[in-house]
Amino acid sequence: MTQVTKSKFSLLMWATILVFLVVVISFPKWITVFYPLPHRDIVFATAQEYNVDPYLVFAIIRAESKYQTAAESPVGAKGLMQIMPDTAQWIAEQMKVEGFKTDDLHKPEVNIRFGCWYIKNLNTEFKGSLPLEVAAYNAGSGKVKQWVQEAKWDGNPGNMEGIPFPETKQYVKNVLKNYEAYKAIYDQVM
Repeated sequence: MTQVTKSKFSLLMWATILVFLVVVISFPKWITVFYPLPHRDIVFATAQEYNVDPYLVFAIIRAESKYQTAAESPVGAKGLMQIMPDTAQWIAEQMKVEGFKTDDLHKPEVNIRFGCWYIKNLNTEFKGSLPLEVAAYNAGSGKVKQWVQEAKWDGNPGNMEGIPFPETKQYVKNVLKNYEAYKAIYDQVM
């Protein structure tokens, strides 16, 4: 190797080490670009009100709508947390919300409030089993109860192959992965 080649190699090596150190040291900061906290004040306040982990709410929002308030699924789910109109009507009745209109689901404060209430309801229904709760958020609690009763899936995250609906199986994996990422990132930052 010539002296010029050795100098270039040495410079490249030090530049690589420097970039690596910057990435490692600034990890919590740059990774937040991929896991933001949209509508942070609403999510934290509402999650606290319903005793729901705000990072679970963000994980669901990320999986459901990619943070888009105007999101609408092909089957009609609306807003940040992709709540179906019939489910929203039922939630509004349970919460005694007067004058609720389906288009209100595009308002972050309404959608997040209904979503947090629903998560709390599912948490109670499934006795705190997060995987069952997340599956029920996607497929409906009736379906998930049926899977449990028929011993198709017991809520064990290590045995998600038992989830009969491919969409729900992928959804549960995504939400749980998002949830772990949010906790890992923001528990260090906050």
